[in-house]
Amino acid sequence: MIVYLACIVFLFIIGRFFILPLKSIAKLIGNSILGGVLIFVANAIGGLFNFHIGLNVGTAIITGILGVPGVILLVLLKLFLI
Repeated sequence: MIVYLACIVFLFIIGRFFILPLKSIAKLIGNSILGGVLIFVANAIGGLFNFHIGLNVGTAIITGILGVPGVILLVLLKLFLI
């Protein structure tokens, strides 16, 4: 009985180690998709004003990590620095 209980506790602990990275990866993927859509929308609207943000690895990393604030950061950087 103690061995069964120990195995259940062991599996629970191992499961906790694997579920945390999966949540982080899912959040990163969700932020990247949302950021890509927002950059597309910003380019569609900004095309009227000759404004364009390139969708490349650098912008994908920024939007993946920061999400919507990352897109806002990219727009502000493009407006004020370039």
